[in-house]
Amino acid sequence: MKFETKVIHAGIEPDPSTGAIMTPIYQTSTYVQEAPGKHKGYEYARTQNPTRSVLEANLTALENGVDAACFASGLAAMDAVLKLLSPGDEIITTYELYGGSYRLMTQIFAKYGIKINFIDLNDKTALKNQINDKTKLIWIETPTNPMLSILDVKYICNLAKKHNIITCVDNTFATPYLQNPIDLGADLVLHSATKYLAGHSDVILGAVITADKELGERLHYIQNASGAVPGPQDCFLTLRGIKTLHLRVQRACDNALEIAAYLKNHKKVDKVYYPGFKDAHNHQVAKRQMKHYGAMLSFTLKSDTKRSASRILSKTKLFSLAESLGGVESLIGHPASMTHASIPKKERLSIGLTDSLIRLSVGVEHVEDLMEDLKAALGG
Repeated sequence: MKFETKVIHAGIEPDPSTGAIMTPIYQTSTYVQEAPGKHKGYEYARTQNPTRSVLEANLTALENGVDAACFASGLAAMDAVLKLLSPGDEIITTYELYGGSYRLMTQIFAKYGIKINFIDLNDKTALKNQINDKTKLIWIETPTNPMLSILDVKYICNLAKKHNIITCVDNTFATPYLQNPIDLGADLVLHSATKYLAGHSDVILGAVITADKELGERLHYIQNASGAVPGPQDCFLTLRGIKTLHLRVQRACDNALEIAAYLKNHKKVDKVYYPGFKDAHNHQVAKRQMKHYGAMLSFTLKSDTKRSASRILSKTKLFSLAESLGGVESLIGHPASMTHASIPKKERLSIGLTDSLIRLSVGVEHVEDLMEDLKAALGG
């Protein structure tokens, strides 16, 4: 089944009791049993909900996995993945990741004896040297947030398998339409479904898709035991959003390609971070493992100050100043003071995240209108 058909049909059947083509919202907390332990597959809604089950089946198909578990947010999904570890275990990751991911690792799980090792995951020698018998998880985010760096998923996952290390890829920026990490060897794929999957800035939801049945069972156990589950309304909205995922993402990608080219040649712009440029680092890797280069991009100004960035951030009309990404509307943000404020400035600067860096989530509006908005804000 092709992807464009999967988003509409995979894991989804008409409601057996009414024939409703849309999965119903099962707004219930519990289920009546015929006798103790004799039920129709559902006992309590924290453990299972029919609307959530359909969403999990659909996501499993989209990522070519074997199981999926949905959570109340992307960070709740990440929290569940990190709960697969034990005190004394070590994680290898990079500073180039979402600020909330950095905060969860360093401020929450580090207190419970989990060691976080930050390295350049594109440095093959550094990665090999960092692996030891305590390494249990390699956390990959690609494209990275907000620097849009590309990591070689296949290489990292193949190396991890040789050492029996779990790999988890945050696929939020790429979406399953552009990239399928399980096909590249990943054990787990995480999504903040709040973003492109739901796609309309009206849901908070996270998901983890697994390539391994045993890992899936462990995550469902954590899902039930910790209880950070999404409500059926949010699952319904996410299912609805997914049906147009391919259309939305493709249009946004096409828009981003034009906008990136415009910014690259603007006299006030210093550097544009976008993996679609032929001279971008790991462009060939992106070309190999992604269908397109995504709809996210960042840029810095020649006048490299927060004040310079603030002037532009306050002038756009169609690019709304807001956190998050992946909705139909275009957003503009200042990572240093918004999404990545929890990362210490020294670490931010080490990856190029300066005070003038501006991040764009390009939406599906007409590209000419978006270009005019940026021209007005930049002054030409």
